[in-house]
Amino acid sequence: MDSPPGRPTDSRAELMRLLQRYVVEAVRLGRVFAERHHLHPTDWAALLAVIQGDRVGTPLTPGELGQRLGISSGATTACVDRLERAGHVRRMRDDRDRRRLTLHRAESATALLNAFSEPLDAAMDAIVVGYDGAELDIVQRFLGDAIVQVSEYRRSLVEW
Repeated sequence: MDSPPGRPTDSRAELMRLLQRYVVEAVRLGRVFAERHHLHPTDWAALLAVIQGDRVGTPLTPGELGQRLGISSGATTACVDRLERAGHVRRMRDDRDRRRLTLHRAESATALLNAFSEPLDAAMDAIVVGYDGAELDIVQRFLGDAIVQVSEYRRSLVEW
C-alpha cells in the first residue's frame, strides 16, 4: 500500500536516512583526508574538483572552480595558489585559446589521493560484486537522479 502523497513509506524513509548517514560519513572522511594532509577543507574540495575535471577530460578554469565551490574569485585564487605551492595543482594555458587558463592535477595529487582512497575503493569493489547488472543499473539511476535533485535544491537556496 502506498503512503499518502508527501509521506514516504518506511522503506523510502529508511533510504533517505541511509543517504543522509552516507553524506555525513563522506564529509567526515573528507575532513580526515584534509587534516591528514594539512589541507583546508576548501582546498580538499578544490583538489577533488580539479582531479574529477581532469579525469573526464574537461579541466576546470579557476572561475569554474570558484563557481563549483561557491567562493569568490579572490578566495579561488588563494586556494589555487596554496594547492600549487603544495605541488598538487598545475595551471596551464589552453592550447586553443592562450588567454584561457585551466587547472590540472599534479602527479603528487594523484599519488596522494590513490594512497588514501585505494583501501576504500577495494572495499567498495567487494560490495559491488554482490550486485548483478540490473541492480547496479537501478542504483546508478537512483544516485544520478538524487545528485541532480540535491544540486538543484542547493542552487535554489543560493538564488533565494
